[in-house]
Amino acid sequence: MRLIVAALMAVLALIPAPASAWGFYAHQQTARIAEANVTPEVRAKIRALLAREKDLGTPECPLTTLADAAVWADCVRGEGWRWGYTAAWHYRTAPICEAFNPRANCAGGNCVTAQITRAHRILADESLPAAVRLEALAFMVHFAGDVHMPLHSGDHEDRGGNDREADYGIVPGLNLHWIWDGPLAERAISDPADPVVRRYAPAERAELGGGAPDDWGRESWEIARRFVYPTAFDSEDVCAAPLPEKTALSQDDIARGVPIARRRVQQAGVRIADLLTSAFAPGPLVVEGDRRR
Repeated sequence: MRLIVAALMAVLALIPAPASAWGFYAHQQTARIAEANVTPEVRAKIRALLAREKDLGTPECPLTTLADAAVWADCVRGEGWRWGYTAAWHYRTAPICEAFNPRANCAGGNCVTAQITRAHRILADESLPAAVRLEALAFMVHFAGDVHMPLHSGDHEDRGGNDREADYGIVPGLNLHWIWDGPLAERAISDPADPVVRRYAPAERAELGGGAPDDWGRESWEIARRFVYPTAFDSEDVCAAPLPEKTALSQDDIARGVPIARRRVQQAGVRIADLLTSAFAPGPLVVEGDRRR
């Protein structure tokens, strides 16, 4: 048993501790889903922007594919002196023991939902320089993934689960946020017999897509409130008393979480495709509440 635990810990040690939702693999899969579900014309416009990568001046953070774009916002955070101001853009946590308030925790637009809308608006504006639009593309694709991870919206006075030590099955020493970022999400989307990266039928897209960033954040908050915390702490009412700082997810807990994590990745990918399609739509830019052209 000790050898099994040591081997699993060695594998997990190779996975970078996620600074933001889902780690690199799941974020990249959302981008690949999106790319598979846009038209060739939209893909061509994406490639044209990606060709301007050097204009951003981030050589340590590649941006040559849409999958690169999905992780670029996490990568540049390593240069805190330049990009530190974007840290609050990756989440919008709301207490699961209070009524959901879509207007809270976003002062000055510094939260994930507001930044998805902002980036989409910039990307859609063809009058702006290509480098400005490319940066917006990368932010939009990444943040649309972030908002679908439940613990970037739901919180129990623990920084979205970061302060709750949790074992993942027989693997000790992780935390609740990390588990939903990495091992659980990756397990959920790694079945070669049922790939998440594919062209989805119109009915599937209609079922997975829809809504706006605030709606996606509320969905994640509901999942955190109704499933993530109650399951992790074996309690139907996690708000009745303070939670312990440490818990463990059983194999059954993990198995029940897999389809939820998988669906969130699929939803993110389909919705990113919709954002890209609307941002690159031909014709004049349409801005809500603005009739000027």
